[in-house]
Amino acid sequence: MFQNLSDRFSKVVKQLRGQGRLTDENIDSTLREVRMALLEADVALPVVKDFVESVRVRAQGQEVIGTLTPGQALIRVVRDELTTLMGEAGVGINFAAEPPIVILLAGLQGSGKTTSAAKLAKRLTEQDKKAVALVSCDVYRPAAIEQLRVLATEIGVTCYPSTADLDPVSIAQSALAQARRELKDVLIIDTAGRLAIDEVMMAEIKNLHAAVSPHETLFVIDSMMGQDAVRTAQAFNEALPLTGVVLTKTDGDARGGAALSVRQVTGKPIKFIGVGEKTHALEPFHPDRIASRILGMGDVLSLIEEVEQKVDREQAAKVAAKLSKGKGFDLQDFREQIEQMRNMGGLSALMGKLPGTADLPEHVKNRVNDKDMLRSAAMIDSMTRQERLFPAVIKASRKRRIAAGSGTQIQDVNRLLKQFEQMQRMMKKVSKKGGLQSLMRGLKGRMPPGMPFQ
Repeated sequence: MFQNLSDRFSKVVKQLRGQGRLTDENIDSTLREVRMALLEADVALPVVKDFVESVRVRAQGQEVIGTLTPGQALIRVVRDELTTLMGEAGVGINFAAEPPIVILLAGLQGSGKTTSAAKLAKRLTEQDKKAVALVSCDVYRPAAIEQLRVLATEIGVTCYPSTADLDPVSIAQSALAQARRELKDVLIIDTAGRLAIDEVMMAEIKNLHAAVSPHETLFVIDSMMGQDAVRTAQAFNEALPLTGVVLTKTDGDARGGAALSVRQVTGKPIKFIGVGEKTHALEPFHPDRIASRILGMGDVLSLIEEVEQKVDREQAAKVAAKLSKGKGFDLQDFREQIEQMRNMGGLSALMGKLPGTADLPEHVKNRVNDKDMLRSAAMIDSMTRQERLFPAVIKASRKRRIAAGSGTQIQDVNRLLKQFEQMQRMMKKVSKKGGLQSLMRGLKGRMPPGMPFQ
């Protein structure tokens, strides 16, 4: 998400380097680039105009302070305005009410409501320690009812039964009564997809809203719809008292126009963003962190939180204990590290949260490919237990069998083994006393500017 916008802003900063003052002339030329970048990102035109004018007012006449370059000074202004545009502070679910807290999800067909319901249930269960129940009121698509039931089983939460021959209002009321009896903290109601112009369907969701009086009414938007999503959100906002927005499929959207427009157009905060297909791929929306990510400054806080939430600490402790006892790092350990990385969204997602990656050369960025990680996992899965524990036994005939079993080439197997040997050497350094410091010093000069041990 925001890759195109981030690339454009990086070019803007480079153009301003070496200039000793922010003048009207270079501010104008920079804002032209900013305007084009936002329009290419599919940000709504009124939002672009207001944003550019706000930046201009704050930037004009501003001198460079201390060691800041003009680019940094202007980008600081842009970052502050981006944060303001997207809502300034992150807004989560409001639990200040008598349980069960009812969360109603509304949106278009195919926007990702059902998967978002499951993702939200998983997050509230694991992160907020809430007793959550789900129910589907999508009587027009029986597959949606079954999909929610399957997802609920996968994440280990209650899913109340519903069938296509029942009325959505009666389903919701029955589920709410059952949630009260079972002392649930949260009830998430998934609804049928509908168009804002469909008067019958809009009347139905209004009746549903009136029947259960939800504490949160979240509009689920497919971020790849761009300005169409924003216009639809505005129409739903006029029909329902929305309390927030969930942006889905942001991992497939390089533009990010919906995220930059929806808060300004609807006046409702973006509360969560979907960053992948798996049930753990839902993140709270922090405008300040997203603004920093857009401008290539990284998002270390979100990265730390993600590591704490998604890394298997028990498995990490086993590897650490193994290394501390002088035992080697084997391919089975390597495979588990790949899985941990996948759980965190892959290498490309991690790089987007690291400071300084925007300044990396294009050929370095292009080498970051999550498909290579999947290929590596497939090759290790095609190995025997002996081969994983003792990679030295993997000779020509075994390489051919592993390549055939994983749908890869022998060259790919050779590359994997070479990467593993490099990882093994790094792990040996880390396992020694002072090894991490030594390892980081050895990487000096190969790391992006601003990283430690430079």
